[in-house]
Amino acid sequence: MDLKKSTLNQAEVSLLLAKHVITAHAKDANVVISPLSIQVLLGMIANGSNGPTRDQLLGFLKSKSTQELNLLSSEVLTRVFADGEPLGGPRLSLANSVWVDRSLTLKPAFRDIVHNIYVAASDHVDFQTKVSFCADW
Repeated sequence: MDLKKSTLNQAEVSLLLAKHVITAHAKDANVVISPLSIQVLLGMIANGSNGPTRDQLLGFLKSKSTQELNLLSSEVLTRVFADGEPLGGPRLSLANSVWVDRSLTLKPAFRDIVHNIYVAASDHVDFQTKVSFCADW
């Protein structure tokens, strides 16, 4: 994998996402997005999908395979969670997780990717009877 090319591709995707969100919310006073969080989320979704859905996600993310996405994410997240060392730079934290209905199970390979590559948690919840709704969404 060419880390520089993959990073430039992801920067292009980030700019595309930012442009879309800013254009869609131009009348709003303040808009904050995290392109890195969106890319991490889409990478996890790509790993959990197959067929045309995976192909479309990989195309959008300008990636040849989920393995390429995972290598890039692993590299980026390793640097992000390095707490600015050794240069004393900023500290950045992400809050990502996968929530699955308690009646379903995650495939072990996917769970391992979520935990080890994307440094995200996974948990089972009761979506059938304990649905919560946020009116602000």
